[in-house]
Amino acid sequence: MSDTRTIIIDDQEVEVDGAMTLIQACEQAGIEIPRFCYHERLSIAGNCRMCLVEVVGGPPKPAASCAMQVRDLRPGPEGQPPVVKTNSPMVKKAREGVMEFLLINHPLDCPICDQGGECDLQDQAMAYGVDFSRFREPKRAVDDLDLGPLVETHMTRCISCTRCVRFTTEVAGITQMGQTGRGEDSEITSYLGETLDSNLQGNIIDLCPVGALVSKPYAFTARPWELTKTETIDVMDALGSNIRVDCKGREVMRILPRNHDGVNEEWISDKTRFVWDGLRRQRLDKPYVRENGKLRPASWGEALGKAAEAIKSAKKLTGLVGDLVPTEAAFALKQLVEGQGGQVECRVDGAHLVPGNRSAYVGNAAIEDIDTATHIYLVGTDPSVEAPVLNARIRKAWLNGAEVTHVGQPANLSYDVNYTGSGNRFLMRLLRDAPAQEGALVILGQGALCGATADGALSTTMRLAEKTGGKMLVLHTAAGRVGAMDAGCTTDGGMTAALDGADVIYNLGSDETPIADGTFVIYQGSHGDRGAHRADVILPGAAYTEEQGLFVNTEGRPQLALRAGHPPGEAKENWAILRALSGELEAALPFDNLAQLRQALVAVAPHLAQIDVVPENEWTLVPEVELGGAHMGGGITDFYLTNPIARASELMAELSAAAQARASQQVAAE
Repeated sequence: MSDTRTIIIDDQEVEVDGAMTLIQACEQAGIEIPRFCYHERLSIAGNCRMCLVEVVGGPPKPAASCAMQVRDLRPGPEGQPPVVKTNSPMVKKAREGVMEFLLINHPLDCPICDQGGECDLQDQAMAYGVDFSRFREPKRAVDDLDLGPLVETHMTRCISCTRCVRFTTEVAGITQMGQTGRGEDSEITSYLGETLDSNLQGNIIDLCPVGALVSKPYAFTARPWELTKTETIDVMDALGSNIRVDCKGREVMRILPRNHDGVNEEWISDKTRFVWDGLRRQRLDKPYVRENGKLRPASWGEALGKAAEAIKSAKKLTGLVGDLVPTEAAFALKQLVEGQGGQVECRVDGAHLVPGNRSAYVGNAAIEDIDTATHIYLVGTDPSVEAPVLNARIRKAWLNGAEVTHVGQPANLSYDVNYTGSGNRFLMRLLRDAPAQEGALVILGQGALCGATADGALSTTMRLAEKTGGKMLVLHTAAGRVGAMDAGCTTDGGMTAALDGADVIYNLGSDETPIADGTFVIYQGSHGDRGAHRADVILPGAAYTEEQGLFVNTEGRPQLALRAGHPPGEAKENWAILRALSGELEAALPFDNLAQLRQALVAVAPHLAQIDVVPENEWTLVPEVELGGAHMGGGITDFYLTNPIARASELMAELSAAAQARASQQVAAE
């Protein structure tokens, strides 16, 4: 039941929900209110006092608009709507006073501060500050914190807005940051000097309204006005987080989140944010051909000729689609390989995903359904490493009263769960005992979908979803997997059948697949990783920031990744390499540009034309399969090193080593 109220803000009459705060009502009316501590996704602190407004007829002092609800306003003497002023002399004087207090201890670091040019304090001091300080005493100074290799601290600049404390406590679910002391001695600090242990800690850099928390790897490398900004999609996990890639010249300098309420809200994981140094290292920038057991650089003509020769002479040709491949390139590979009598497989980790039945490999729920869920069943998944931003969303649902039940390998989650065990018998028991309820959601992970009993786990989980409430979400770990499934890149019998007896393998960016000796391997990818080491011909392709491409996320939402820079050296876009190779094979693919390729792709999978729309999947149960008594496998073993770009990153290697050291640390009994 909505509680709509009429109020007058700056002589403008607006109708707003009574539960809204004044700052939200002002935003709805198009009036900007300055703020430092208020953030729409965090709890209200009300401690910076920058958002003061005048409530006419209220107390004779300004009110904090972030902490007062519309329903708390009193009507006028004759029942007139309450009146709020945001630009009266009282408000102007109050804001100038607050700004003067904030700047009392703030150092004049702007010329050397890494936040310069995108600093909230700088912008608001220009708008609401005065040009003169009455403060003559010495400024206080605070020791900097060591929060780890990601976040650099300059705590003397801190204005105690507590956004970082609220984010780490409420969203990330760690309790290492807090505020100590009183008055002038109060400071934000970490518990016993600990470094932060979270896959989401980089978000406090975006939240900090001053230069107290900045990105350690990016610090002092570029100013914001030097960067070319490109809005694109992340591929480090299958969530499809919306990101902005900032480049200086041809180099990626940093990656920031974009707001998308349906996918990642405005958070991204640390791997997404800091993996960019891996885009510079270990790059394949020219074609290579193996001669006498050693790889040597070659021209494009020679490499394509050699690949075409091998494909023509193949008895059994197999194409493998890697985890970071855009849908267009996967579709082009399918056209090329099947045109030569071969077959293509995208389930390179052996996952039991049923082609043709979208409800079995995507599910029928959207990520947003987590927000309103009352009971969440996690089956064979550890979302804290498979999709940390999704995990934060589950935590938010748990804070709002949702119950979480977990079947699968033990996981270190940031919320309380009813953990049953990792055996398949616990899934059977859940199917038997779980009640039907409004708002139930089942999240099925790759731990359950890989292994000998995967087909039984899928059929049992779908029946569990149908019994509890009919909502299921498959949580993938590979960004390109759903798009490749939509494009039909599957083989009857899966990976085993695809690799069995193959004498020529066209490996499109699959670096985690072991390939038997004696097989001729054509590797197309961006990094000199495991796949390139095993290759006989290497064709250098573009990374995800260097070409346009469609990626379909774990809920089945097609999203468009845009090009932020150009591939290095002689590397080319992935679809263009496949098109050129088809010409060498004298079986040219029927498209000459990306637009024509997309038209051919949309003819096969029409829902891919609906960018940023989650298609409704028809719920179709897979045939019932008896579930054996084995245990479910684990999904990702090392969060930081899951793909070639991450393995090329020095920072990811450092974070991985630190995480392993933490895991093996002996904890003394108290």
